[in-house]
Amino acid sequence: MKKLLISASILTLVGCSKVNMENYNKVKVGMDKAEVETILGSADECEEKTLHTNCTWGSEDKHIKITLVSDKVTLYTKKGIE
Repeated sequence: MKKLLISASILTLVGCSKVNMENYNKVKVGMDKAEVETILGSADECEEKTLHTNCTWGSEDKHIKITLVSDKVTLYTKKGIE
């Protein structure tokens, strides 16, 4: 049980570190959501709209936001990462 908790803690820390400039530069318009998740992991928050979905990886101060249409990247921005 202790090993499981340690593994979960490490995975949580690794997930946070994926919000960086190196990974931001790997994201490209036209990528599938699955390709983005391979780079950034699962989004911390996704909000579905009528014609698109806005997903955020990270916190309010440091994040990558991606707009998806039909599960394809159409727009992406960053905040707090250099």
